[in-house]
Amino acid sequence: MSQPLLAVDAPSLLFRAFYALPDSITDKDGKPVNALLGAFNMILNVVAAYHPRAVVLCFGPDAAVYRKELYEPYHAARPPVPPDLDRQFGEARHFFESFGWTVTWSEDHEADDLLGSYARAEEEAGGTALVLTGDRDMYQCATDRTKVLFVKTGTRGVEEVDPDEVKRRYGVTPTQVPDFIALRGDPSDGLPGARGIGEKTAADLLARHGSLEAALDGWSRESSTRVRGALKDQREELLRFREIATLRTVPVERPPDRDTDFDAGAEMARQRGMNQLAGRLARSV
Repeated sequence: MSQPLLAVDAPSLLFRAFYALPDSITDKDGKPVNALLGAFNMILNVVAAYHPRAVVLCFGPDAAVYRKELYEPYHAARPPVPPDLDRQFGEARHFFESFGWTVTWSEDHEADDLLGSYARAEEEAGGTALVLTGDRDMYQCATDRTKVLFVKTGTRGVEEVDPDEVKRRYGVTPTQVPDFIALRGDPSDGLPGARGIGEKTAADLLARHGSLEAALDGWSRESSTRVRGALKDQREELLRFREIATLRTVPVERPPDRDTDFDAGAEMARQRGMNQLAGRLARSV
């Protein structure tokens, strides 16, 4: 079986690493590099375990314009990015490309859209893909050829999420995930969902109706007054939430096969005064 493409949700990993590791992890200039180092370690662990044919890190705006136009409060409650993290975002391309990894950055589509697009392109070319993320929205990417590697907060390693695991966790299929998010809501994205409808009710509606549209069309047959009211009164809003939650496909070029370059990475680490990392990479060669 061919080696998979590893598509990395770079913003998700950088955020997690920044808040998980102390800012006493610095380079030769005394500037924190905790986000870069922590994200690198997470990616390297996956590279060592899964031996991908190539690694592509995806970046994009925090809130794409087209999603804000659909619902203005989308991502509005998120706090500003701390200066030390913002700086490390700016240094990410040079840092990660030194390891032979591809870094792609979209100005108008979020990293999630790029992740899904790379996975789809790899599948269409007959390959397989791994999506490394800490965002459950990406469960919609799970197929028989794409696995989501979910990074859980406060734990080491990743959890493999395939279509069966999505069903086990939420009671919906991967293709129903955007419908599920629209109904249940997503506080991290600022989406309130349907009033009075939680996770279990959302999954039950989709199990019985198959889709958000079918549930909305069948609102009058629901036994619960609360559910009937939400489906009837929030139709257009819920359809917008579903559109926000659905990944958009953007044109991407599949990266060529390329092994991780430990020599170049070690040299880059030495230049930045990240001597412990440089030594570890040198021993990996």
